[in-house]
Amino acid sequence: MNNVLTLILGGGAGTRLFPLTKYRAKPAVPLAGKYRLIDVAVSNCINSDLKRIFVLTQYLSSSLNRHLSQSYAFDQFSNGFVDILAAEQTAHGSSWFEGTADAVRKHWMGLDNYDCDQVLILPGDALYTMDYRKMAEEHAESGADVTIAVNTTPRRHAHHFGLLKIDDDGRVTDFNEKPKTREEQAGYEAPEATLGRFGMKSGGEDIFLASMGVYLFKREVLHQWLMETEQVDFGKEIIPNSIKKNSVQAHIFDGYWEDIGTIEAFYQAHMDFLQDDPPFRFARTGAPVFTRPRFLPNSRLLGALIDRGAVADGCNIGRATIRNSVIGLRSKIGDHSTIEDSIVMGADHYEPAPVAPWVKDADNQVPIGVGKYCHIRRAIIDKNVRIGRDVKILNERGVDEEDGDNYYIREGLVIIPKNAVIPSGTII
Repeated sequence: MNNVLTLILGGGAGTRLFPLTKYRAKPAVPLAGKYRLIDVAVSNCINSDLKRIFVLTQYLSSSLNRHLSQSYAFDQFSNGFVDILAAEQTAHGSSWFEGTADAVRKHWMGLDNYDCDQVLILPGDALYTMDYRKMAEEHAESGADVTIAVNTTPRRHAHHFGLLKIDDDGRVTDFNEKPKTREEQAGYEAPEATLGRFGMKSGGEDIFLASMGVYLFKREVLHQWLMETEQVDFGKEIIPNSIKKNSVQAHIFDGYWEDIGTIEAFYQAHMDFLQDDPPFRFARTGAPVFTRPRFLPNSRLLGALIDRGAVADGCNIGRATIRNSVIGLRSKIGDHSTIEDSIVMGADHYEPAPVAPWVKDADNQVPIGVGKYCHIRRAIIDKNVRIGRDVKILNERGVDEEDGDNYYIREGLVIIPKNAVIPSGTII
């Protein structure tokens, strides 16, 4: 795989994941208690023997840049690297990235210095385990100019993805980026014979072939599209037009794949992680997900009752009850509190005692973590949140969407944003 250069796109604003993206880029959103979303894409590359990796960043990228620099350092005798390419002023332009293809175009002068025959372009915000070597082998055998990784999606999610059609030889014959209406989606329903290649049947539900946003280009073909056109987006412009002018092949990927593009998808991926047989494994033999080594102490469970939970390193959990929840790094949960069907992301640091005097809850200081006698259900608690005593976060009103003081409700889930303070006795 030494002839492949990898580009991970991490520059989008991630508006559908707000407020988790209020202070960070989408690929930097914490995942499963101790990882970041970007770790999945980088780990897939490392496990596929792809070690020349660029991450293109733009929006709120400081925490993403810091995580990458602290997590991925190859030894000095290899030619491997994970480098960051940020939006910047150059002789070729001073504007922000106008799309995924424009991000690559603006950095092509620097990329052109690297010897490669193929360029692999990946999203930085999807959850899947994939060996890109298989895709590269198919790409070479077919003689394709472009190969697109393809999975399936039901109609209810079809508007989030590029939909495509393929022939019996796996050649892509049509592509429609994120069609919103049933009329726009009409004709893209995958036939039963095609679904059989994924080991699937429709079961009466309309199923579509969806682009995973994973593209493998011949270098000269990508260069031609970037240098000879002004098209700025892969999904909206370059891929549909490539089908008309180039040989575009589909790589069938029938494993677990989840695009973490919405709050609902983010939450459900964590709930799937807690199943007896989770569809995605972070410690899969031969293909682990890597992240930053933090050297934290073991978690301390002081009388806690945990039923189907995942607890990361460095936590202090009192006589609390935790059911079907993910508890992130350095979390502190007080006695007699109950956490159900929730994600607690933890903290970026341990807080010195006593708590800083400017962080107050009425007459009482509120430390980072969840205080005593709290009840939290179907919530996402972002990092460094301070929750006082006897707080109820239950959404008993059944609100679907709402912006409140130090909280948001999205798709019925209560989200407490990073660094928020929830005073004692609060009911949400």
